[in-house]
Amino acid sequence: MAEVTFESVRKVFPGDVVAVDDFNLEIQDREFLILVGPSGCGKSTSLRMVAGLEEITGGQIKIGGKVVNDVPPKDRDIAMVFQNYALYPHMTVYKNMAFGLKLRKYPKDEIDKRVKEAAQILGIEELLHRKPKALSGGQRQRVAVGRAIVRKPKVFLFDEPLSNLDAKLRVQMRTEISKLHNRLQTTMIYVTHDQLEAMTMGDRIVVMKDGKILQVDDPITLYDHPSNLFVAGFIGTPPMNFLEGTLKSEGDQVFFHNDHLNVALDTNKINGGLSGYFGQKVIFGIRPEDIQDRQEVTEEIPNTSVKARVEVIEPVGSESVWYLSCGPASFVAKVNSHVKAEVNREKELVFNVSKAHLFDPLTENAIL
Repeated sequence: MAEVTFESVRKVFPGDVVAVDDFNLEIQDREFLILVGPSGCGKSTSLRMVAGLEEITGGQIKIGGKVVNDVPPKDRDIAMVFQNYALYPHMTVYKNMAFGLKLRKYPKDEIDKRVKEAAQILGIEELLHRKPKALSGGQRQRVAVGRAIVRKPKVFLFDEPLSNLDAKLRVQMRTEISKLHNRLQTTMIYVTHDQLEAMTMGDRIVVMKDGKILQVDDPITLYDHPSNLFVAGFIGTPPMNFLEGTLKSEGDQVFFHNDHLNVALDTNKINGGLSGYFGQKVIFGIRPEDIQDRQEVTEEIPNTSVKARVEVIEPVGSESVWYLSCGPASFVAKVNSHVKAEVNREKELVFNVSKAHLFDPLTENAIL
């Protein structure tokens, strides 16, 4: 079994720089877990503490139920894939993949068997006698992954392995790594700053900010039910729209209101917890894909119409992204590309309020 457990883990660098603070997390055996967040949030530091490349300031890390705080990296039964590949330039692909096993005194026939198995899995059999300088970025990354596979470790660690690849290769390698996890059925911890990578690859996602965990959930729950303002704005492309205003009640209806908008909320989602916010400042959140052109609404959904001026139109294939303004407020809509619009013209839009979110401006926590 290869569960990885963080118990109140803390990492402080010289100068009292807190990189990770009160980090508590249980990663299940065979789980594909993603650590995601902006640069400097502590995700790579957390990964490096699992690997033993960073010393833990406080708390405990367990692998397979065993505390590894003081266990050397080579004895932790983990394998790590780095952002810069870290291949030996003077060695062939075969020797790069075999090097770790050779250091551990594995028999030659076992080394040969493992290297060729890994090369077959990754489709790099024809590259085994080349050196890294003769490989493309994607091929080098496959070799780096292959070097980890031959170890057959309890836990795979990936530290932003695709960030040096172009967009097309990143998509291809995302798929390859996901297929690899399904095939190997091994615990994988994957660090990325790219929320699209996180959403498409992980069983669960850990969203981090300033060394702390803000939410841990499966991708769909994270997208549909962000627990706070930061997670709501970080997950999703384009990011969620946020508008400031107040909450008011009129009979059976509840409205989000400011000087230019009056949005009737979905009464099916209203609960007693909102009553304390009537008359108070709140932040209204709605994703760009939950805003439609009025002419495109073909089904009965709880909605509110809003008139806004089109500032910029970005065609992105099957969809278009509209940047709109309504008084001083601005927001973004993602609509079908065949819907016609003109810059500096007004459009009537529909907010699907069944997908709306409300946040407390002081705590930044979700209230709806």
